[in-house]
Formats: sequence, C-alpha cells, structure tokens
Amino acid sequence: MGEDDHQDEKPLTSSSSKIHHFPISVDEALSTELHKQRAGFRKCTLCCGIITAMILIIAVVMLVLGFTIFHVKNPKINMNSVTIMGLDRVNLTSQLLGNLTVVADVSVKNTNVAAFKFEKSNASLVYHDMVVGVADIPKGVAKARKTLRMNVTFDVIVAEITQNKQFGNDMATGTLPMESYTKIHGRVKIMNVIKRKVTVTMNCSISVSVTSWKIVDQDCKRRVSL
Repeated sequence: MGEDDHQDEKPLTSSSSKIHHFPISVDEALSTELHKQRAGFRKCTLCCGIITAMILIIAVVMLVLGFTIFHVKNPKINMNSVTIMGLDRVNLTSQLLGNLTVVADVSVKNTNVAAFKFEKSNASLVYHDMVVGVADIPKGVAKARKTLRMNVTFDVIVAEITQNKQFGNDMATGTLPMESYTKIHGRVKIMNVIKRKVTVTMNCSISVSVTSWKIVDQDCKRRVSL
C-alpha cells in the first residue's frame, strides 16, 4: 500500500461521535388554556369569597339593627291626673240626680324609631262592677320617641252611683272606689319592612274622696299584647 493510499484515508473526527439531544415541545395552546382555567378559578373563588363576606356582614348588621334600632318596643300608657267637673250641680249626700264630667289626662309614650298609630277606641269608668261612664278616645299618632298627651272625658251618670247598694257603705267610709279601663289598638311600622300590631291596656283603681272630690289613691296596671 503506497503513500497515496494513506493520504486518501481521512481520520474520523470527533464530531461524528456526538449525540444530539432534541428538546421536548409542549402544546402552547393547551398550556394557555390551562393557565386561563386556573386564573378563572381563582377569580371565581375570590368573587364567591367576597359575596359570602358581604352576605355575612349584611346579616350581622341586620341582626344588630333588629335588636337595637329596628326592635319594636311596647308603647306605654299612663294616667297623669283626673279632674272632676260639675260638682256644683250634684249633691251626692242628698242623692240628687245629675251628671259629672271626669277628665283624665292620659299620655301615650312611644320609644320606637317610628310612629305609633292607634285607632279610635274607648275607655270606661266602673263603680262596683257597673259601668257609670264612657269616654271616646279619638285616633291619633304618637310620633317617634315622643309622648302624646290627651284628655279623655267621661260623662258620669250620678244615678248609677247613688242607686248602687254599696253607695251607702262607701259614703260612710268617706271614699268611692272606682275603676277605669282603657284599651288602645295600634301599630308600629318601621320603613315599611317591620310591622307590628300592638294593643295597650291600662286598668286603674281609683279612690275618690266624698268630701273634697279629689283622687286620694290611684294604682294602674298596664298590659301589652301583640
């Protein structure tokens, strides 16, 4: 083998022994879609969390308002004073017939944040289980957190008192036991959302002096029904 033959043979280069590594390709569309789904899930979770938090806050606020501002409180009715008129026309000691006018100063206290509207009603004056006088109470409105005062006028039939079999004994003791019954029907409406019907009843026991014709003792009991 000559020199030319050795010259024609070319040595193997090192590049022929290298291993080529090809990168693994990922579908970009699938990757983008997965990214969008994750972002949408995060947004949905965030929105749900915000809505839930708002609902809880509103519920707590409404609960607090329900026990404070929006809580319907029972109106209170009081009898402040009683005046007897027409004594110059009546002489009970001689059992003369006539009429008396009894004027009761009554107040309705409303502690609610809304007005208490009540219907027309009546009150009665009783002597030993016998009605001797009736008064009309006109419909009215006790404004929010205000006290409404009104005069309730009873027309008393004296004959109903003097003809009672207990009249003589009461005259001997110097006092006439009387009772008054007052009932008011109404309702409290707050922002057209909370409505409640309320009936306020007041029963008073009154002792009237037969000499001065003044109230010497008075005891009132109140009851509220819904």
